[in-house]
Amino acid sequence: MKIEIADLKSLGPKSQQLLADAGITTVDELYAIGAVAAYLKVKAYWPRTSLNMLWALESAVTGIPWQEVARLHRTNLLSAVEAAQRE
Repeated sequence: MKIEIADLKSLGPKSQQLLADAGITTVDELYAIGAVAAYLKVKAYWPRTSLNMLWALESAVTGIPWQEVARLHRTNLLSAVEAAQRE
Protein backbone atom coordinates (compact mmCIF):
# COMPACT_ATOMS: atom_id res chain seq x y z
CA MET A 1 0.00 0.00 0.00
CA LYS A 2 1.37 3.39 -1.01
CA ILE A 3 1.36 6.10 1.68
CA GLU A 4 -0.21 9.41 0.67
CA ILE A 5 0.51 12.81 2.18
CA ALA A 6 -3.03 12.73 3.61
CA ASP A 7 -1.99 9.63 5.60
CA LEU A 8 0.72 11.50 7.49
CA LYS A 9 -0.65 12.30 10.95
CA SER A 10 1.00 15.66 11.48
CA LEU A 11 -0.19 17.26 8.24
CA GLY A 12 -3.78 18.42 8.17
CA PRO A 13 -5.77 19.54 5.12
CA LYS A 14 -4.37 23.09 5.11
CA SER A 15 -0.77 21.85 5.33
CA GLN A 16 -1.46 19.31 2.60
CA GLN A 17 -2.85 22.05 0.36
CA LEU A 18 0.14 24.32 1.01
CA LEU A 19 2.50 21.48 0.11
CA ALA A 20 0.58 20.82 -3.10
CA ASP A 21 0.59 24.52 -3.96
CA ALA A 22 4.37 24.54 -3.43
CA GLY A 23 4.74 21.56 -5.80
CA ILE A 24 5.13 18.75 -3.26
CA THR A 25 2.41 16.23 -3.97
CA THR A 26 3.79 12.87 -2.88
CA VAL A 27 5.32 11.40 0.25
CA ASP A 28 8.33 10.34 -1.83
CA GLU A 29 8.91 13.97 -2.86
CA LEU A 30 8.61 15.11 0.76
CA TYR A 31 11.01 12.44 1.99
CA ALA A 32 13.46 13.18 -0.85
CA ILE A 33 13.80 16.90 -0.12
CA GLY A 34 13.27 16.73 3.65
CA ALA A 35 11.42 18.94 6.08
CA VAL A 36 13.64 22.02 5.82
CA ALA A 37 13.55 22.27 2.02
CA ALA A 38 9.82 21.54 2.01
CA TYR A 39 9.26 24.27 4.61
CA LEU A 40 11.23 26.76 2.52
CA LYS A 41 9.23 25.88 -0.60
CA VAL A 42 5.96 26.38 1.27
CA LYS A 43 7.26 29.61 2.82
CA ALA A 44 8.24 30.90 -0.64
CA TYR A 45 4.69 30.20 -1.83
CA TRP A 46 2.96 31.41 1.36
CA PRO A 47 5.30 33.81 3.25
CA ARG A 48 3.09 33.86 6.36
CA THR A 49 3.75 30.16 6.96
CA SER A 50 4.61 29.70 10.63
CA LEU A 51 7.25 27.54 12.25
CA ASN A 52 4.48 25.12 13.18
CA MET A 53 4.65 23.97 9.56
CA LEU A 54 8.34 23.18 9.98
CA TRP A 55 7.62 21.15 13.12
CA ALA A 56 4.79 19.31 11.35
CA LEU A 57 6.94 18.55 8.30
CA GLU A 58 9.78 17.21 10.45
CA SER A 59 7.24 15.13 12.34
CA ALA A 60 5.86 13.77 9.07
CA VAL A 61 9.33 12.87 7.82
CA THR A 62 10.67 11.36 11.07
CA GLY A 63 7.54 10.06 12.78
CA ILE A 64 8.40 12.01 15.95
CA PRO A 65 5.37 13.84 17.40
CA TRP A 66 5.43 17.52 16.36
CA GLN A 67 5.35 18.70 19.97
CA GLU A 68 8.55 16.77 20.64
CA VAL A 69 10.10 18.09 17.42
CA ALA A 70 9.33 21.66 18.49
CA ARG A 71 10.76 21.08 21.96
CA LEU A 72 13.83 18.94 21.25
CA HIS A 73 14.84 19.67 17.65
CA ARG A 74 13.95 23.37 17.38
CA THR A 75 17.50 24.74 17.43
CA ASN A 76 18.85 22.26 14.87
CA LEU A 77 15.94 22.86 12.52
CA LEU A 78 16.19 26.64 12.77
CA SER A 79 19.94 26.43 12.11
CA ALA A 80 19.26 24.23 9.07
CA VAL A 81 16.69 26.73 7.76
CA GLU A 82 19.16 29.61 8.18
CA ALA A 83 21.93 27.65 6.45
CA ALA A 84 19.65 26.72 3.54
CA GLN A 85 18.57 30.33 3.12
CA ARG A 86 22.22 31.44 2.83
CA GLU A 87 22.92 28.97 -0.01
